[in-house]
Amino acid sequence: MSAVRIGPYTLNNGLILAPMAGVTDQPFRQLCRRMGAGLVVSEMVTSDMSLWNSRKSRLRMLHAGDPEPRSVQIAGGDAQMLAAAARANVELGAQIIDINMGCPAKKVCNKAAGSALLKDEALVSEILDAVVAAVDVPVTLKIRTGWDRSNKNGISVARIAEQAGIAALAVHGRTRADLYTGEAEYDTIAAIKQAVSIPVFANGDIDSPEKARYVLQATGADGLLIGRAAQGRPWIFREVEHYLRTGELMPAPTLHEVESLLLEHLAALHVFYGEVMGVRIARKHVGWYLATLPGAREFRSQFNRLDDTQTQCASVREFFSERNKSLTRDGEWVAA
Repeated sequence: MSAVRIGPYTLNNGLILAPMAGVTDQPFRQLCRRMGAGLVVSEMVTSDMSLWNSRKSRLRMLHAGDPEPRSVQIAGGDAQMLAAAARANVELGAQIIDINMGCPAKKVCNKAAGSALLKDEALVSEILDAVVAAVDVPVTLKIRTGWDRSNKNGISVARIAEQAGIAALAVHGRTRADLYTGEAEYDTIAAIKQAVSIPVFANGDIDSPEKARYVLQATGADGLLIGRAAQGRPWIFREVEHYLRTGELMPAPTLHEVESLLLEHLAALHVFYGEVMGVRIARKHVGWYLATLPGAREFRSQFNRLDDTQTQCASVREFFSERNKSLTRDGEWVAA
């Protein structure tokens, strides 16, 4: 996979951490970038700036110390509000603005944002023109293949995007109606890639190095967005990059490495969010990291009752200490 350019930026590789609300916060972004992602995208920020005073929104807009280029995703259904939000985010340090027309969540679509916008191509065009004109940084776009299986207008929207000056396009290989079910349709992504000359990134069900290579070959995409498969497994980026470069699978991380990564991630969450919120957010991440290990379910129910930083970290150390004692192979990360 050759280097990919987005505007003036050349990415180390075409592997991108997909923006996920409630997941791709600053601690996780920084970790994934260190683990081999070529670009990481912040959680979706609403374009309604009257809501930016909430603690949640303020934390989503902290980018100091983030690796460059800093990409921030915005969502909304009003062209002028999106343009204003794009400008404000650039002033706060965003170097790439990403527009969300891919999220299928009801609370986003009910506000005529996310993938709901795909129904109205004139509005898509108006939004993209307004945002591109509002900022002097590259603007990227995330879409789905269409509204539902009978209304797959991804190619048409991709052409509108290219015309508007969008710098790169990410396509989730499902329609809005599919949500996250069924198989991702890589043939549609391939057709979209053929229809435009801007970089196209494929997204959907990329959960292993082998699948990453298959999707690149099936779609001809310039790179990949990896989302849910990175939860609890940030090292997937280095595994995919290594496999695409060498054709060989990397050894899985050892239990010791997973433990130290998880403890480092927990410490960063606690610092970033503060004790109360940090402890709460740590619970889901710990669940993801340990999901494949024996005894994880029992551990989680006990872990989720802990309510301070020290006991969380001590509990994780104890869990790994027990697993290390029962390993059948020397220090290897073994699935249940």
